Amino acid sequence: MKSLFIAGTDTDVGKTYITAGLAVVLRKMGVDIGVMKPFAAGSAQKKGYKSEDVEILSRAAHACDPENLVNPQFFPIPASPYTAWKKLKIKPRIPIVLSSFKKLTKLHEMILVEGMGGIMTPILKDYFITNLIKEMKIPTVIVTRSKVGTVNHTIMTIKMCEKYKIPVKGIIINDFDKGYPVKDLTKDLQNLTGVPVLGSIPFIKDMSDESLNRIFKKNINLKLLLK
Repeated sequence: MKSLFIAGTDTDVGKTYITAGLAVVLRKMGVDIGVMKPFAAGSAQKKGYKSEDVEILSRAAHACDPENLVNPQFFPIPASPYTAWKKLKIKPRIPIVLSSFKKLTKLHEMILVEGMGGIMTPILKDYFITNLIKEMKIPTVIVTRSKVGTVNHTIMTIKMCEKYKIPVKGIIINDFDKGYPVKDLTKDLQNLTGVPVLGSIPFIKDMSDESLNRIFKKNINLKLLLK
């Protein structure tokens, strides 16, 4: 089964919660799911994984893989890997990220890899999230929002995937901040990009397994996702 890279049109579009929801519903379907967030940044947690996002993903997947595999590099400031490198003098370790991903693929049937920020978030000066996806050789799912302006961001994201020859499995609309009717947005995105919209997820209050499984099973075209 092919692993997937969950990319976003921007930061704060809900990639972590979409990835967690996918991890839960696929696990409930009997898929041996592993998760990975190659680069994470922000304030480190005092207990468990340094990154709260990584903890959310691991809990959703019921995965207990070592932190150095699931999150090979953590930057203790809220910044892109490139900016963190310049400020902290800690160079992003791309070869270690790629080797960690390879190890995880041997431990699980499928890996959900969550990106950082938007798809052109810089890792090095001339190396972006797109380059990382390309080197991992896996297709991507694009998470977008329903706020006005999302069409522009989504089209640009799809165009960059085309430029880097990254297969796009589909788009998931995270409908947490409203503004653009989902029915209209779905039709417009599919007509403008030629990429299928896999579904839309409403604002989620209950992050329990039961809630996530029910919501994602109901709202996401899982057959198309796994095709």
